[in-house]
Amino acid sequence: MTISLRMSDEDFLLIKKYAELKGLSVSELVRQSVLERMEEEYDLKVYEKAMQSFRKDPVTYSLEEVEKELGLR
Repeated sequence: MTISLRMSDEDFLLIKKYAELKGLSVSELVRQSVLERMEEEYDLKVYEKAMQSFRKDPVTYSLEEVEKELGLR
C-alpha cells in the first residue's frame, strides 16, 4: 500500500537527513514513527485507566504475596 504526504521541501530534507543518520529509508522512518506514536498513546490510556482504578482502591501487594497467591512459592 502506498501513502502520500505533503510537506515542505525543508521538512522533507530534515526528515531525509534524520532517516540517513538512523540508517533507514524515509518510508521506514515514517512508518516506525507513526507506530511508536500509536503505541505511546495506547500505553498512556492504559496507564491512566490503571491509575483511576488504583485511586479508587489503593491496595498493593508485595512480590512475595503475589508469588504465593499464584502458587509460585
